[in-house]
Amino acid sequence: MIYLDNAATTWPKPESVYQAVLNFMRETGANPGRGGHRASVRAGKIIEDTRKKMARLFNVKNSNRVIFTFNATHSINLALKGLLNKGDHVIATALEHNSTLRPLFKLMQKGVRVTIVPCSSQGYIDPMLIKKEILPNTRLICLNHASNVLGTITPVQEVGNIARENDIIFMLDAAQTAGVFHIDVEALNIDLLTFPGHKGLMGPQGIGGLCLGDRVKLDSIFEGGTGSVSESFEQPSRLPDKLESGTPNTPGIAGLGSGIDFILQEGMDKIRKHEIELTSYLLQGLGKIEGIKIYGPGSSEKQAPLVAFNVKEKNSTDIAYLLDKYFDIATRSGLHCAPLVHKALGTMEQGAVRVSIGYFNTRDHIDKLFDALENIMEEF
Repeated sequence: MIYLDNAATTWPKPESVYQAVLNFMRETGANPGRGGHRASVRAGKIIEDTRKKMARLFNVKNSNRVIFTFNATHSINLALKGLLNKGDHVIATALEHNSTLRPLFKLMQKGVRVTIVPCSSQGYIDPMLIKKEILPNTRLICLNHASNVLGTITPVQEVGNIARENDIIFMLDAAQTAGVFHIDVEALNIDLLTFPGHKGLMGPQGIGGLCLGDRVKLDSIFEGGTGSVSESFEQPSRLPDKLESGTPNTPGIAGLGSGIDFILQEGMDKIRKHEIELTSYLLQGLGKIEGIKIYGPGSSEKQAPLVAFNVKEKNSTDIAYLLDKYFDIATRSGLHCAPLVHKALGTMEQGAVRVSIGYFNTRDHIDKLFDALENIMEEF
């Protein structure tokens, strides 16, 4: 299989990630923080070591403010529902994924006001439109770092500055950028950073994270055992325990730690350079195939390593099906859980085919995609 669905989850993983998960299950396997025996202590050390790695990666000063979650959606729910109350106002954008839009819709039913700032047909966000929507009760600004449909990179620094100047909490969804783009929460004025572990960070599925800035205090939205302050029925107030109840996904955390090690060893700039080169090659090649319409910025420098397109007026799901069945090429079709983006594109009915590149893809993979699309075009 030629795998071109890395925006959903990166695959394959570095060999060291597989080994880290397997080694934990075979050699440790214990529940961290719930016992005093050596296996439990080893498991706890794996968690804390990975927590510190994530803190260094994103320049979080206090690693206890790095929270392990199950995925980016879990992180976003913790942030939104732990922060917002009836009467608060939130500004989000049309680039947001349903992992942000659906929790916001739920909060709207409980008295939170939400304003959606539009994007251009290429996915660009004007920071001044965000600034224009600020109200006296604006509590939060949400921004997707890069669209999962168009790849468009958003103006994080400008929006972060606007939020800080107006004493508003700023949340960045880094689902498509963590591990590929340099993210410094201090320099970018990010108060809440949400991310998955299974995409650019190259960890396994079922693990994610949430980084909290010093200005943020979240209420817990679920409670339970933490292995600490067990004599009290109250949820611990200290972090990370307050937001991490129940047995964690320690095998996933071990794999995530190994994924971060791989990124640091290879070099994030080297990874980004490779993906820029392949994205540019992909854009150039698609542009030469008659009948293909490309969406987004059309510049590998201005987008994450993914490209959305359609073949004439054909349904995107049909094209993805043909690529998979007859050419063994894995892509993504449909609305990509981002309906407002497709509404802006006018593709709510057709959807779009998305090709997303990872570090282990090659030019040969892209060439085979071109050949497959040429064959499909001939059939049409």
